[in-house]
Amino acid sequence: MFEHLIQFDQQLFIAINKGMSNPFFDWIMPLLRNRYFWAPLYLFLIIFLPRNYGKWGWFCLAFILITFGLCDYFSASVVKPAFERLRPCNDVTLKDEINSLVSCGKGFSFPSTHATNHFGIAMFLFGTFYSRWKWIAPLAFLWAFSISFAQVYIGVHYPIDVLSGALLGCIIGYIISSVFLTIKPNNKWQPGN
Repeated sequence: MFEHLIQFDQQLFIAINKGMSNPFFDWIMPLLRNRYFWAPLYLFLIIFLPRNYGKWGWFCLAFILITFGLCDYFSASVVKPAFERLRPCNDVTLKDEINSLVSCGKGFSFPSTHATNHFGIAMFLFGTFYSRWKWIAPLAFLWAFSISFAQVYIGVHYPIDVLSGALLGCIIGYIISSVFLTIKPNNKWQPGN
């Protein structure tokens, strides 16, 4: 059963990495997973939250950073060393089949830390702001999905790596959002004002 899952994961990886290959994706996917590409979004949050919520905006930013820190720690320092799964671009059985668009890196593959971090933040934003801004759900999760999908397309993660990272990030983001709303209940927080 486990072997079939790994085989399916590799086949799906090849279908995305090679089968979907085209010049536009070859250009955009490396950008989507680059942290500097999203700098305007991060800057917007840093300005928007304190400007609209004062000290609670700063508090919300601190919780976003806590979410990011926990996601990054659990993914990179706890789960990856426990599984030690090679990245597809470092797997000698796949190395010649991969359309590698960035340097591979030496770290492990499972789970994707990019997916964990971004889905964690997306879930935090969803949990914290959804009661006021329904559009935050598709926007936040599309953002996280695009970054995670790019990880597979460029050849550094398997699909199961990003799905597992997304699940781990969502769990952490949900927990931290719940803690934030416990400290600052939604009826007092009033996101969107």
